[in-house]
Amino acid sequence: MTSLFVRFYGAGPVHLLATLGCFGLTAYVVGKVVDESLFGWMLVWFGAAVVAHDLVLLPVYALADRVLVKAEHARRRSSRTLSVVNYVRVPVLASGLLFLLFFPGIVRQGTETHVAASGLDQQPYLGRWLAFTVAAVALSTAIYFLRLAHARLRPQARKAQTLTPYEEGRVVSAATAEGSDAQRSTMRILITGGAGFIGSHIADLLHSEGHEVRLLDALLPAAHAGSARPDYLGDYEFVQGDLGEPVVLRQALAGVDLVCHQAAMVGLETSVADMPDYVMYNDLGTARLLAAMAEAGIGRLVLASSMVVYGEGRYSCPEHGVVRPGPRTATDLDQGIFEPRCPRCGGLLEPGVVPEDAPLDPRNTYAATKLAQEHLAAVWARYTGSCAVGLRYHNVYGPRMPRNTPYAGVGSIFRSALARGEAPRVFEDGRQRRDFIHVRDIARANLLAMRQTSPGFSAYNVCSGHPHTIGDMARSLAESAGGPEPVVTGQYRLGDVRHIVADPGLARAELGFEAEVDFQQGMTEFGKAELRE
Repeated sequence: MTSLFVRFYGAGPVHLLATLGCFGLTAYVVGKVVDESLFGWMLVWFGAAVVAHDLVLLPVYALADRVLVKAEHARRRSSRTLSVVNYVRVPVLASGLLFLLFFPGIVRQGTETHVAASGLDQQPYLGRWLAFTVAAVALSTAIYFLRLAHARLRPQARKAQTLTPYEEGRVVSAATAEGSDAQRSTMRILITGGAGFIGSHIADLLHSEGHEVRLLDALLPAAHAGSARPDYLGDYEFVQGDLGEPVVLRQALAGVDLVCHQAAMVGLETSVADMPDYVMYNDLGTARLLAAMAEAGIGRLVLASSMVVYGEGRYSCPEHGVVRPGPRTATDLDQGIFEPRCPRCGGLLEPGVVPEDAPLDPRNTYAATKLAQEHLAAVWARYTGSCAVGLRYHNVYGPRMPRNTPYAGVGSIFRSALARGEAPRVFEDGRQRRDFIHVRDIARANLLAMRQTSPGFSAYNVCSGHPHTIGDMARSLAESAGGPEPVVTGQYRLGDVRHIVADPGLARAELGFEAEVDFQQGMTEFGKAELRE
C-alpha cells in the first residue's frame, strides 16, 4: 500500500497534508471573521478544488505521462526516430493551464452577474480555449516534423551505424578500407566530463576525425580551479551544468547519436564522509543520464569504467593455484608486509594478469560506484535494446591532469610534487605493479569502442599489457622533470590494492585496440607537460 501511495504522490508527500491543513485553517478563519457567508463558502470551495486536484487529478496526470513514455519506448525500439513525448506534453500542459483560467467562463458560472457588470456575455471562452488548443497542437506537430526532417537530412543519417574503419590502430580512409562504405560517416557525440583530463582528449580526437562534438561539464572545484570554460577546449559546443539538472540534460542530449560518459568523481576517497558525494555524482548522475537517454531515444553509450572494479588482481599460490585474497590487513601493512596472503595457507602469492571475466570485488567507495555504473548501463541496455560499452581504464597519465588534488591519480600527485620542487612520496615499498596507459591511447580506445553497435553491455580492459611499478613511474617522472629523487615512505592507504595488471587481449581482438605510446616516451613527455589548474 505504501509503495502504491509513493508511486502516485512521491516519496515525501507531506506537501499534500500541508495543503489540506492550510486551506482548512483558512476556511475556518474566514468563516469566523467574514460576515457574508458567501465569501467563506467561496474559499472553502476553492480549497476543496485545490485539494481534489492534488489528491485525485495529479496521480491521473502522472499515470497518463507514464503510459505515454512507455508507449514511446516501445515505438523507439521498433523504429529509430525522434521522440514525441515533449511534443505531446507541451500543448497538453498549455491547454490545461488555459482551461483552468477560462473555466468560470467556459461553464458560464455567474453569467448574470458578469453581464450586468461588464455588458458582455461569456460565450467566447469555450471557443477561444478550443482555438488555442488546436493552434498549440498544430504548432507542436509542425515543429516535430520539421526537426524530424532535419535529423534525417543530417550527413550521418539514421542508417549510419559505424565510424570510420581502423587499421593497425590508425584511421584510414573509408574508400580504402575493406568492406567500408564509399562515404565516411560522422556522428554528433556528447562527452560528459568533456572539459576534464580524459574527456578533452577524446573531444580533440573526435573533432579531428570530423565528428560533431558537444561537451557537458559541471566544472566542479575538485577538478577545475575556476568556473570558467578552459582555454584548451577551443570552440567546441559546451554545456555547463550537472547531470542532476533535467533541463541541462535535455539541452545536452538534443540531436545526439551517442554518449561518451566520462563524468565522475574519481580517486580513492579521503574519508567515509566522501561516500555520499561519490554516489551522487557517479551513480545517481549516471542513472539520470541513462533515463534521459532512453527518453530521447539515444541507444549508444561508451562508459568510462575502471580497473578498480576488480579489487586485488589475479594471484596464484604455489600450493593452491589461483586464489582470491581478501583485503590486506592494517596489522600486516604496519609491519611492512605489503603482499597479499593466500586465504587458505597464509603464504605469499604471485600476481598474474586479470581478464574481463575475473570476479569483481571493489575495495573502496570509488570502485563500488564504478561497478554500480556498469550494472546500471547493463540494465539500461537490456531494457531498451541499446548498445553499451564499458572501458575499464588502467592508470591513465598525460597532459592536462589536474594539479594538487587528493582525488587525482598517482601520476598527478607525483607530477604536482615535482612542479613544487618536492620529491615524489611513494607509499609502501614502491613495488606495487600497475599498467600505465597514456591519455592519447585512452582517447583512441573510446573512438574504437564507438564502432560497436550490438545490443547489450560489454566490458574491455584498456591497458598497455606492459606493467611497471609505482616506483618506476616516480623515478621516470623525476628524471624527466629534473626534480629530486622519489622518497619511499612505507606509508599506506587502506583500500589501495597491491597489484593490478590486466589482459589486453579482448580489446585487441574485438575493438582492434593496442596501446601505442611507450612507457618511457610517455613519461618523458608527461614530466615536462603543464598540469591543469
